[in-house]
Amino acid sequence: MEIQGKVIAVLAPREGTSKTGNPWKVQEYVIETEEQYPKKMCFEVFGNDRISQFASMLVVGNTVKVSFDIDARQWNDRWFNSIRAWKVEHVNPDGSVVGSTAAAPAPQAAAPAAPAAQESEEDLPF
Repeated sequence: MEIQGKVIAVLAPREGTSKTGNPWKVQEYVIETEEQYPKKMCFEVFGNDRISQFASMLVVGNTVKVSFDIDARQWNDRWFNSIRAWKVEHVNPDGSVVGSTAAAPAPQAAAPAAPAAQESEEDLPF
């Protein structure tokens, strides 16, 4: 799936260690579409390498086209959506695509495990 919009927020990165002992890092961004009735979408970039790879384009004020996958997971009888970007393209004001940074979609097994209860006040898996 794809969406185009202006980056309006860059949230603080989160990191931790999975149950298997592997470190992980994720950063979230918010974009707003440029339509008559604008919509906002929060998506995440998973992995330190991808965060670094997309950092130059995902800056507040930049217009970008984001290719992403949507997945849902269940935790404690609740469902949570995950919108994970795998490609980011910088868009000029005239609508032309300037630069593209793509990465292969992450395998589902690479998703972080739920953090331990002491790591989160609300005891959520993210």
